[in-house]
Amino acid sequence: MSMEWFDRVVGELQDHLESICEKYDQEGQMAVERGSKHPRIQFFVDYDDGERDYFYILYFDPHNEEFYTETFDEELEQPARVILSDIDDIVDAVHEGFHDYINDEEEIEVVYEAEDDDTLYMDTDEEDDDDLYMTEIIDDDDILEEIDVEWETPEVTAFYKEDDVEVTYQFGLVEATGDGVLRRINRIWTEDDEMIKDETNFIFTKEEAPTIIAMIASHLDSMTGYED
Repeated sequence: MSMEWFDRVVGELQDHLESICEKYDQEGQMAVERGSKHPRIQFFVDYDDGERDYFYILYFDPHNEEFYTETFDEELEQPARVILSDIDDIVDAVHEGFHDYINDEEEIEVVYEAEDDDTLYMDTDEEDDDDLYMTEIIDDDDILEEIDVEWETPEVTAFYKEDDVEVTYQFGLVEATGDGVLRRINRIWTEDDEMIKDETNFIFTKEEAPTIIAMIASHLDSMTGYED
């Protein structure tokens, strides 16, 4: 099981995409998640309000040393994999996914806002200008409220391989609710000595914690380690 092909693609992919697409160079970003059984590269767009939209996920099968993306076969009505055999196929697939996402975003335009309720009247880029649909406005404060976390521990290194990868965890408490927060920071060093950082946060209640711990402990022996 080799990660050489994965590392080569990670090192070259961003440069390839930026060189062929000016809009991707301005807006597109990527993050590497190497700690999974099947490592993945996630592509996303960050907005000024802090929102992040993922538009493409590229997976790597270390056993077969091949990249793939997951899709759904409508004819067979079941999940399917699309194998991407070389760097050109990968770049084309991500590039197409980016423009599909951008085009979907640009097709929606606000026509007017009702004054008596929280409704926006919108249309898509159709020939019939009367084809309107409605969507409810959700107050930004309800979904984008900043969560204050008091970190109870420093970053603790869970895995480290020099000049390659480092995974750290940090535990904290949500000040408003007392819920637990587990922050995972994944740092990857490319062949060009560039560091790629990926951060995820998992929030859980006190009642959930024993179940989470028990599930992990009972399946630990069946998991595959990084060097396996």
